[in-house]
Order: sequence, then C-alpha cells, then structure tokens
Amino acid sequence: MTEKKVISLEGAQLTGRKCVMCKHPAIVKYRPFCSKRCADLDLGKWLNESYVVGGTAQGDENDFSSDQVIEIDQLDR
Repeated sequence: MTEKKVISLEGAQLTGRKCVMCKHPAIVKYRPFCSKRCADLDLGKWLNESYVVGGTAQGDENDFSSDQVIEIDQLDR
C-alpha cells in the first residue's frame, strides 16, 4: 500500500484526501475529516442511528420460537 504525501498548509498537515463529510481537504489530526466539527457530525449520525452496518438482524435473546418454548416446558416436568 502506498502512503499519501503529507502536505503542510498553514501549520495543518493535509492527508491528500478529501473530508468524507464536506469534501474539503482532510487534516491528519482529524483523519478522515477536515475538522472536529465534521468528525462530531459523523459521530452524531452514528449515535442517532442514521448509519447502519449491513447484515441480517439478530433476534433478541429473550425471543423464543414455539419449538423452543415446548422444549423448555418439557424440561420443567
């Protein structure tokens, strides 16, 4: 994997990539974002469940199928 060249601009080190939120040049300190604001906006989207990780939903641990309930009832006898 090749490293991106780090460019210094007014004391901020740029990654050579764009911020994933606003498309401004990303800064190494907040990588992959350009600022704390963009990083916080992204975090807020995760916390508000605007983003989701793909995959199938898992059932709750307390959800039982009818077959499982019968088996549990039979164990209590």
